[in-house]
Amino acid sequence: MLVMNSGMQMESSGMSPHEIVRHLASCNAVVVFSSTDCCMSTVAKRLLFSLGVGPTVIELDQHVAGPDILAVLYQLSGGGTHQPLPSVFIGGKFLGGVQTLMATHIDGTLIPLLKEAGALWL
Repeated sequence: MLVMNSGMQMESSGMSPHEIVRHLASCNAVVVFSSTDCCMSTVAKRLLFSLGVGPTVIELDQHVAGPDILAVLYQLSGGGTHQPLPSVFIGGKFLGGVQTLMATHIDGTLIPLLKEAGALWL
């Protein structure tokens, strides 16, 4: 698992928050945008860990660009009343939040997605 708590690397490159999200999602098999005080983020991370996945975890409450990245994730999640955290990306694509993650696990489509993304080798 890789946890990014500081945005120094991304900030110094001059990337916009949208570019940061796109870059992280495309360069890692599984990315979870999270907050250390969000119980649903903990559920998402624990599910992935229990499956043997080591996601890249971005704790937005500890990231320099956290509020700006959160605004991008809010847009991706459809806005409205949807909580943007956790936001899960698999294979460079936005999967959704904890409900979508759990639903794909229950219906049996999560493991194939993780294998296709290179996050699991079983």
